[in-house]
Amino acid sequence: MKNKRLNTLGAVALFAALSAPVAAQTVRPGLDLATAQMMADACERHAQEKGWRMIIAINDEAGNPKYFSRMDGSILISIRVAQLKADTSSGAAFSTRQFRELSKTVVGAELLPRTTTIIGGLPIVTSKGAHIGSIGVSGGSEEEDEQCARKGLDAVKHLL
Repeated sequence: MKNKRLNTLGAVALFAALSAPVAAQTVRPGLDLATAQMMADACERHAQEKGWRMIIAINDEAGNPKYFSRMDGSILISIRVAQLKADTSSGAAFSTRQFRELSKTVVGAELLPRTTTIIGGLPIVTSKGAHIGSIGVSGGSEEEDEQCARKGLDAVKHLL
């Protein structure tokens, strides 16, 4: 009898939760796959023009992988480096360059999991200031990596 009451109470609670008004929910902007692909394509075009072989990792706002690209001839160690750069800029809306500067003043910052102080990771921020993801690029010098990531962002800024 007690179990039956608990089951009924649970069913009522579940029904109440599921029937909450949809209007009360807020829709957050997100990074869609098409936009992530356009970013990677722009970065790859720029890299090809310069003769660079890059690896591009793009994360969503929660730090989950959204898109990944490895150009022919890129070095394998750059896979993890690009992912770490994207992870760093997913954790907060700042670049890996900014994280490097922060780590100079905050003891142990560079020891945080899934972060790197290697330049080449940028946050993806909408025109309204919403942090919706990140891009991490590796395979060239730090400046080349960051330049390539910036080309990716520039290619989609009209969509953000």
